[in-house]
Amino acid sequence: MDGLTEADLKALAGARSFERGLGYLDAVSGIEVGDAFVTATVHGTERYEVELTLDGPGGVAGECDCPYGMEGNFCKHLVALGLTLLAQRESLPRQRKAARGRAQDLDAWLSGLPREELLTLVQEQIAEDRQLRRRLELRAASARGDLAGVRARVHELLDVSPFAQYGYVEYADARAYADQAGQALSAIRGLTGSGRAEDAITLSREAMRLLAEAAESVDDSDGWLGQVGDGLADAHLDACRAARPAPQELARWLIGQALDDAAHLTDVDPLDYEDILGEEGMTALRKLAVGVWRGNRRGWAEKYLMERLAKAGGDVDTVIAVHAADLAPNGHTHLVIARELDAARRSDDALRWAERGIRDTRELSAVDTALVDYLCDRYAQAGRPADAVALRRDHFRARRSLLAYQQLRAAARAADCWPAEREGALTLLRADAGRQQGRYGGPVLVDALLDDKDTDAAWQAAADSGAHDAQWRTLADRTRPTRPADALAVYLRLAEPLTLQTGNTVYERLVSLLLSIRDCHDRLGTPEEFTAYVTALRAAQRRKRNLMRLMDDHGL
Repeated sequence: MDGLTEADLKALAGARSFERGLGYLDAVSGIEVGDAFVTATVHGTERYEVELTLDGPGGVAGECDCPYGMEGNFCKHLVALGLTLLAQRESLPRQRKAARGRAQDLDAWLSGLPREELLTLVQEQIAEDRQLRRRLELRAASARGDLAGVRARVHELLDVSPFAQYGYVEYADARAYADQAGQALSAIRGLTGSGRAEDAITLSREAMRLLAEAAESVDDSDGWLGQVGDGLADAHLDACRAARPAPQELARWLIGQALDDAAHLTDVDPLDYEDILGEEGMTALRKLAVGVWRGNRRGWAEKYLMERLAKAGGDVDTVIAVHAADLAPNGHTHLVIARELDAARRSDDALRWAERGIRDTRELSAVDTALVDYLCDRYAQAGRPADAVALRRDHFRARRSLLAYQQLRAAARAADCWPAEREGALTLLRADAGRQQGRYGGPVLVDALLDDKDTDAAWQAAADSGAHDAQWRTLADRTRPTRPADALAVYLRLAEPLTLQTGNTVYERLVSLLLSIRDCHDRLGTPEEFTAYVTALRAAQRRKRNLMRLMDDHGL
């Protein structure tokens, strides 16, 4: 800790959290310095407990019970405590030494107490500290081998009713309930530690079920119950490693958990139990998984379980079978299969599945575009540019979008056949021009010609078939250097409706148009006409103070 600097805190927290921590220096209170730790309270949105570990294996580390800190991050509250300690750098070694001395004195005093006095002291603490009493009651029941007593206590600890008003645990009480549920978790872990792992298996499973039921009545926005659930899953796994339950029974339980929607809090992964199940148990697990999948081939949980087990066993064909049993109509599943086969270095099979995805899609306009992109890339890699062009052409005919046009152009240029393909594509877009709209609401034809940098053709298409105002603005910007009179007419038309509206965004658009109008008049040699236009505009719009200010800023 002696070498801690602000730079170290910034490295631990990141620049953003460090800067935010600077604003919490006055919120740190109740600092307690121990030999290897410093704790404090930081008042933010709520009251948070923070702890900095000093001189740990990895250097300084910290924990905070704010939501960001609970995710394992070095938060702004920890930064505030660290900066406060840096301000007390000179006194910190003395405080740590004093804390070490107090701990040694306490140990020596407790060790010298007669049994009767020590028992009296513990009983006094039990009477004052309800949480301590509960923990010791659980340890006592466990030591007696009183499974019924431990079970009753676990059920009591997982009962939400003491925290629930109107049948629901509000956000403000969720942390307290989770802390109590954590005591049940500690008791279960204690069973395994005392050599009663079989009992721990039984109770951890019961606790998982009770926690899942409780979660329906708790506002767990900060994820406190999720942490208890993760702990129960770990406790069950540890107990199974110690007790080695019957492989087939364990396999059945794991399958049930994997398919139980209510088991999301514990998120038990069957593959974590592979060393416990052994060959016999894994065989049973796979057999059971196949059975439930065959009973519901479209069920998400069934599919995910089968896929996980098949991938773990390197069984690509089973992975493919799982996906193939529920093919999406847009070809997305075919693409997933193709990528799985690519990963298995079965590129020919991957290509066949991707091509099948195109064939199986009834409407090419609805196909997953990622599948089209995948196939075109594969064709390019295989030296089959004509096939890529053909697919892009078919996709463009089905979609008729600017993006599909751009993709066709790229493929056709690679195949050195763009002029012919362009003419065919533009013919389709001309036929659509009167009824199809592009990204601005105007014809895709105009967008495509603009994207081709064929401005004159785009202008003519807009004049013939109409265009959106945004397209006309782009056309005017493109043609202003060579056709300032035509561009001026567009800018004036676009500016007119804006003079009837209010709002800073409108004013910014209007001023932008005025600058373009001025440029057109400069190119035409008619600056006096612009001066007269702006003078009249300012007179009509003089009540719009923000507009006047913006025009002044731009010299208008």
